[in-house]
Amino acid sequence: MSTIREAYLQAAASAAAVLGDPAVAAAWDRPSALAEFSVRGLAGHLASQILFVPRLLATAEPAEEPLPLLGYYAKSEWIGADVNADVNVRLREIGEDFAAEGSAALVAEVDSAVRDLRSELPAAPADRAVAFSQRVLRVDDFLITRMMEIAVHSDDLASSVGIATPELPPEVYDHVLALLSQLAVRRHGQTAVLRALSRAERAPATIVAF
Repeated sequence: MSTIREAYLQAAASAAAVLGDPAVAAAWDRPSALAEFSVRGLAGHLASQILFVPRLLATAEPAEEPLPLLGYYAKSEWIGADVNADVNVRLREIGEDFAAEGSAALVAEVDSAVRDLRSELPAAPADRAVAFSQRVLRVDDFLITRMMEIAVHSDDLASSVGIATPELPPEVYDHVLALLSQLAVRRHGQTAVLRALSRAERAPATIVAF
């Protein structure tokens, strides 16, 4: 199994632990730290980063040529979109759908998916492609996108319910940091990112990736 797949399984297990924290269930119907997201909707959105993977692996492999990793984000409508843009409204609706049966049911579904993925991911061919949101990616590239989502939204959910953001292992965080850095360079340029990381006196106000 590739190191990316092993790292993803660690990220998925970390997300499952966050979702299973009693503080999430206790705050289920409250607003989250993200604008317009309830805690349950955010929990559903985080869970979807795991639940989508076995569903995609169960579908027929697409015939289209996969996009490169950054090419996937070049076609992402949600980047820079208003919080009430159709694409973001739909993301919130999907999160609510995943959470519709309640916290315990969602946690059980995620735990089951993580167990299944421990055998399904190693069995997937190295060059296996999947179609997601009308785009095609190699499985390993798709898993990197999901690790980033897990890292970011685990922090969002933890902040929403007053628990500590989980520390991800280096095998996960290295992929997340590399992706976010590349996206920040694409958005702000090399010099801005370089200065933000090395020269406080010349650093820009932000190098946020999205």
